[in-house]
Amino acid sequence: MKFWKEHTALRVSLIALFFIVGLAMIIGGWQMTGQMSGLIIMIVGLALLIVALAIYNKPFQDPKR
Repeated sequence: MKFWKEHTALRVSLIALFFIVGLAMIIGGWQMTGQMSGLIIMIVGLALLIVALAIYNKPFQDPKR
């Protein structure tokens, strides 16, 4: 997809946003030891880190897909 190759500023800003928010959620949930809400916050933070990684890898994806 050409969109992610052409809009590098958007891609970099989204990666940075998802990375910072995801890392903050993981650290914040980690401090809530013994609470189920802390685990849920950490799982959402992990999902945001995976989304940041997916956005980073999108321009390198095989064009046949």
